[in-house]
Amino acid sequence: MPTTHIGEIAALATAFFWTITAISFEIAGKKVGSLSVNLIRLVIAFTFLTLYNFAVRGLPFPIDATAEQWFWLSISGIVGFVLGDLLLFQAYVVIGARISMLIMALAPFVAAIIGWFVLGETMSGKQFLALMLTFSGICIVVLKRPLNENGEKMKKLRFKYPLAGLLLAFGGAVGQGGGLVLSKLGMGDYNPFAASQIRVLTGIVGFTLIFIFLRRLNETVESVKNKRAMLFITLGAFFGPFLGVSFSLLAIQHTTTGIASTIMSIVPILIIPASVLIFKEKFNLVELIGAAISLAGVTMFFL
Repeated sequence: MPTTHIGEIAALATAFFWTITAISFEIAGKKVGSLSVNLIRLVIAFTFLTLYNFAVRGLPFPIDATAEQWFWLSISGIVGFVLGDLLLFQAYVVIGARISMLIMALAPFVAAIIGWFVLGETMSGKQFLALMLTFSGICIVVLKRPLNENGEKMKKLRFKYPLAGLLLAFGGAVGQGGGLVLSKLGMGDYNPFAASQIRVLTGIVGFTLIFIFLRRLNETVESVKNKRAMLFITLGAFFGPFLGVSFSLLAIQHTTTGIASTIMSIVPILIIPASVLIFKEKFNLVELIGAAISLAGVTMFFL
């Protein structure tokens, strides 16, 4: 396998993994709540990562990481797993995984904007146009012109989905974009699975503190007793924080963040057939076109 394609292949695999995990966590979140899902899936993912790293690296814990790597990857874990996923998982419950992942198409742009401030990167006129194209595609999907009493379309546009859910999903995009930049900044040539373990560990600590503060630890215990929810949490943890996040770090390690983000952004397209088959969601040609336009915008951004 040519080493020049490892990053691209890893990014494509990540898109498929994230599609599975989004569907799994939507099902689990509607059964036991998004907060419980967040903490439980990280504990399960940490177990997978510990076993994998011990088997492959001979180190169950990332004790070979430098202090600088621990710092940046921990910050990345807080931004991506705690803040970003806290909002995203609630968005799954409010507006569903399909629309949430479409909003998440903005994550590469968020990463680019954060990279502008953190890494001194700049945005060209073409990239700004690409951002507008992606935003237009999202608007096609989430906005509508309602009918008046006479059955005629009104001029005023309204959201098809709850605004709160859309804002939650956008918060998830900010968390993912920021977490990706911080991961690349801190990881260097460090093992991506060990780097994921640091991020996941930070996420566990963060969510545990949230549960203690809200006095809702008993809620997690009750969630573990729900066998169907645990099945989907385990499935989502395997394909999300374990494989998905690790492969996303592998992708940005072997190719540019832009190319990796572009390939990983095809999730809104991949998730459509899954949502139709599993959740019996209805979508029309306009929504498919909107999702395709958003994907074209993300692609154009990095060309």
